[in-house]
Amino acid sequence: MKEDYYDILGVSKGASAAEIKKAYRKKAIEFHPDKNPGDSKAEEMFKKAAEAYEVLSDPDKKAKYDQFGHAAFEGGAGFGGGGMNMDDIFSQFGDIFGSAFGGGGFGGFGGFGGGQRRVKGSNLRIRVKLTLEEVAEGVEKKVKVRRKKQAEGVTYKTCPTCNGSGQVTKITNTILGRMQTAATCNTCGGAGQSIDNRPSGADAQGLVVDEETVSIKIPPGVEEGMQLKVSGKGNEAPGNGISGDLLVAIETVEHDTLKREGDNLHYDLYISLSEAVLGGSKEIDTVGGKVRIKLEPGIQSGKILRLRGKGISSINGYGSGDLLVHVNVWTPKELNKEQKEFFERMQNDENFVPKPEKSDKSFFEKVKDMFS
Repeated sequence: MKEDYYDILGVSKGASAAEIKKAYRKKAIEFHPDKNPGDSKAEEMFKKAAEAYEVLSDPDKKAKYDQFGHAAFEGGAGFGGGGMNMDDIFSQFGDIFGSAFGGGGFGGFGGFGGGQRRVKGSNLRIRVKLTLEEVAEGVEKKVKVRRKKQAEGVTYKTCPTCNGSGQVTKITNTILGRMQTAATCNTCGGAGQSIDNRPSGADAQGLVVDEETVSIKIPPGVEEGMQLKVSGKGNEAPGNGISGDLLVAIETVEHDTLKREGDNLHYDLYISLSEAVLGGSKEIDTVGGKVRIKLEPGIQSGKILRLRGKGISSINGYGSGDLLVHVNVWTPKELNKEQKEFFERMQNDENFVPKPEKSDKSFFEKVKDMFS
């Protein structure tokens, strides 16, 4: 089982953003690879802390994690979080350690073993609309995305300013001793390479815009506003950089008859007075198609019929919700003479006098059952 993000950083679930940031800074310094050369356990802890911070420092991701746990970041496209590489982690340090470290490196430790920092291409964002049926079962969507790619025939050369490292370092004397700071190379923008041959139609970085069909696997149970991440399908970076990500915002199309509430679905079933008295069967909608349900004779308006497992598949893999059918007896507003005379005769008839049984639940009890 995957370790809890709050436990990794050593903070409580109610920790503030400042406390989370402080805890991550402490862990990053403690387990940084340059302070623990050859220590694979320290490097693993370093990656875990970075992954935990990436989620808990983002209000949207944190809210999803608090609600769904690690399941919120699983599935074909994922929601971010897992699978971070050293480039992703390295990019966090400008925010965590501030300008004292040049905003681009881990000052004093010389980056990750002195290796080159690979530039990451920019992310792209799209919206995908899903029907309730697609949400319930999960779906694979193919979308066309216009993304930047390296132009055919483009070549790069080592940046003469940073000699391919992507960074420039500066050593200054302070009252605390000599301090080394690192900053992104202004000449190459951190890529470590500058363009050597630019084909016709390419931009200053040697990139061209190309349309590509991207397949997105959407797991069942996603909700409106959730964001999935397709790694490596954003814009490419120049030189030997890595591609950005494609961020997919989920939108849901309102269903004609079914209403979603968490993993449960609600359906309003209207029946006639005669159907309520005599009973029978009615066809209703579900996300899996139409089904026929039985109505007992004498069914009361407000009765809730529960169809177990006919709701939405849980995003955390805990089965499916239920379909709650709300029975509403439709009272006619206009009657002909014969019908009116019939009901007038029935006003004092014993069978038409309300006689609620103790087993009949009140409205508030029914509401309570819906949320239990």
